[in-house]
Amino acid sequence: MTTSEKPIADEAQDELAALDALEKEASEFNKDAEIDRILKAFRLDAYAVLNLQPGVPDSQIKIQYRKLSLLIHPDKTANPSAPNAFDRLKKAQTELMDPKQRTHLDECISDARMLLIRDHKLTVDSPEVKEPNREFIEAWRKKTVEVLVDAEARRRKQLKAQLQEEGREQRKQDEEVAERKRRREHEVKWEESRENRIGSWRDFKNGAAGGPAKGEGDGKQKKKKLKVLG
Repeated sequence: MTTSEKPIADEAQDELAALDALEKEASEFNKDAEIDRILKAFRLDAYAVLNLQPGVPDSQIKIQYRKLSLLIHPDKTANPSAPNAFDRLKKAQTELMDPKQRTHLDECISDARMLLIRDHKLTVDSPEVKEPNREFIEAWRKKTVEVLVDAEARRRKQLKAQLQEEGREQRKQDEEVAERKRRREHEVKWEESRENRIGSWRDFKNGAAGGPAKGEGDGKQKKKKLKVLG
């Protein structure tokens, strides 16, 4: 390699290194942006956390989760919020793969749509409903948040009432157990004192059957006969 060719090679190497640095920086920027998006997404809406539209098939949920989990995995980024974002992502995927939880979420989203139609005095055949624009979609998302918050409040209230009822039932059972224990202890003590009671009764009976002591009478004394002189 000639002297003139060497600087050209060095420049090319520097450009490649610069491009690698830019790609790495862009990659980190994408990771940070996605972590920020996940943490800002409404956590009760698993679709929003995974950045998916309602009604997508299970296969799409799995693909999206794998793509995002690889992007923000705590082992592949220095972002301190990565573990929290990763946990939320995993929780959202688990909820959508659970038929019962996904059905509940879909029902809340559907209820939000119907409430929005009613509030705006629309019908299911209205143009903005059949082909929703950005404004309608944004309003729908806000209404979905309200419905989900209300549903969660009811769930927690029911759970609290259930726990209180279970607590009352548990206290009742504990009191019944304690009462049975007191009865058993009383019966054991009663049985243990049985011999003493029987012995005392026998002593009492024997004393009553012996009669008055010798020399004791009914208080009457026999009169001595007087001898007649003469």
